Amino acid sequence: MDVINFLNDVWSYILIVILSLCAIYFTIKTRGVQFTMLKEMVVLLFRSGSRNNDARDGGRRDAISSFQAFAVSIAGRVGTGNLAGVATAIAIGGPGAIFWMWVIALLGAANAFIESTLAQLYKVKGGNSYQGGPAYYILHGIGKRWWAVLFAVLITITFGLAYNSVQSNTIAEAFKAQFGWSPLVVGIVLALLSLFIICGSIKRISRFSEVVVPIMAVGYVMLALYILAINFTEIPAILKLIVVDAFDCSSAFGGGIGIAMLIGIKRGLFSNEAGEGSAPNVAATASVSHPVKQGLIQTLAVFTDTLIICTCTAIIILCSGIFNNGSSGITLTQDALNSEIGQIGSLFITIAILFFAFTSIIANYYYGETNIQFITKKRWILHIYRAVVGALVFVGAVSSLDFVWALADITMALMTVCNLVAIIVLGRFAIILLNDYKSQRLKGYDPVYRASTIPQIAHKTKCWL
Repeated sequence: MDVINFLNDVWSYILIVILSLCAIYFTIKTRGVQFTMLKEMVVLLFRSGSRNNDARDGGRRDAISSFQAFAVSIAGRVGTGNLAGVATAIAIGGPGAIFWMWVIALLGAANAFIESTLAQLYKVKGGNSYQGGPAYYILHGIGKRWWAVLFAVLITITFGLAYNSVQSNTIAEAFKAQFGWSPLVVGIVLALLSLFIICGSIKRISRFSEVVVPIMAVGYVMLALYILAINFTEIPAILKLIVVDAFDCSSAFGGGIGIAMLIGIKRGLFSNEAGEGSAPNVAATASVSHPVKQGLIQTLAVFTDTLIICTCTAIIILCSGIFNNGSSGITLTQDALNSEIGQIGSLFITIAILFFAFTSIIANYYYGETNIQFITKKRWILHIYRAVVGALVFVGAVSSLDFVWALADITMALMTVCNLVAIIVLGRFAIILLNDYKSQRLKGYDPVYRASTIPQIAHKTKCWL
């Protein structure tokens, strides 16, 4: 465990440097696409509420809509990190950690745009739908199969196995605290429900997420707004506390600016996943007329996760004034709500974490599935993977996960570095696509991408006409 923790610390610093430099680079190269095209993102999202019937990418009969892809990626992003992770960041890094979560989301959104646009560009046909993601654009764009397989293995371990154990553990902990339910019972129920959903196709997964994600997100935001309303006069003080503590070298809460920055960026990355290479796996499955459309929508998902959902949790905790009471994780979030609205607050968090974490289990599973299918087409291996996922959902609910968390952080860091290097190599094509998209929009067109737009890679992007 000491070795794992040491490696984790080393990789954390390396990852933060690479991630930050990459985010700044793409923010500059795209001329701040995450800020300048925010309105376009919202318009595209609502326009894609149902399947894009006008998609001209050689659309597949069972391909999912942009909104469904957005919902699945939000399901993966919004989970334990938003409720328990934010609380842990505040408990360890102080209120200033929230500021650094915001920073990494604002800058990292550029990474999210590049990786999801590339996923659309290099997607491949898979049955009646599409498949894609970092493994695919590494193979077809860079031509390095070993690199692609390495990424596929790392994401399967990180999301499909380790992170799912963390999600189920948090659900079990919340239900035990609220209702006194045995983690054994909770684990069995979660495992069975997970297997029922994941044994379906991406369509079943996307339909499930399309219904559940908006409901849980809106409900949680409304609760946070209510708490803001009853603490309206404290808002300026809370914002000041976050900003001042972010740069306070002698912070009494988190041990100074270094800890606040480290914890804020780590938890921010775990929460919004920008640059990790996870969301592109589902971004590639959408049927759109131009790769940039899905790149923009997935950029909006980063903002939704961190600037809205994570901020809601931070507001709830900081308004309570008990963020330095010694509690951490989901327990701190429950305590904070109890102090604001009574015992019903703890009940609400228990239900919320069920929806947040369970939809993350489903989305995390899919990331592993699509990468296993990239490595091998043997169906029996996929069946074994599903069984292992179900087993680890159960094991996670009844186990202590210190080791799993530490190991997951290492594999996540390695996976993210693999992806970031890939998008740096291929990023110029995403920039070309962005310029093409803007040019068509200025002419009043609904942008359509043709493979001939980038002739040097036309033979590698066969899903585009």
